[in-house]
Amino acid sequence: MANPGGSSTELISTRPIELSFTLPKAPGTRVYLQITTRTTSVIVFLTTVGDHESHSLSSLGSFVYALPDRLNPGQSISTPLCINEPTLEFTTRLAKILSRKLHKPVYVGGSASFGYAGGGTVEEEVEGFKRIVEVVMSQINKGD
Repeated sequence: MANPGGSSTELISTRPIELSFTLPKAPGTRVYLQITTRTTSVIVFLTTVGDHESHSLSSLGSFVYALPDRLNPGQSISTPLCINEPTLEFTTRLAKILSRKLHKPVYVGGSASFGYAGGGTVEEEVEGFKRIVEVVMSQINKGD
């Protein structure tokens, strides 16, 4: 397909960034991220794995699209593209905050679970959420 005014390489970043880190309040739990930055959007996939977890497969999780609201810059609007109820709320919050901070559309696929992160308390989930946002933003800002 023709791309008037530019080459197709402008749409794609270099390679996706893949990394992992432990959760702040649950050192036995790792978050795995894959971040793909494009000129018009960002794609983030994340999952969590506990040390004591068996090698069973995790669910696909939810996939959410969010974009900044041009009429209200402090807000983002989102729509779930694929729903897995246990992960939908966390994935939606992450997509909305990233789109607001990045000022561009964001796709987030998430199967993160904090149930095995020391019990999955609210504090652990909040700290994990903050750390995920920090890491994603630092990786994207590093590439700019």
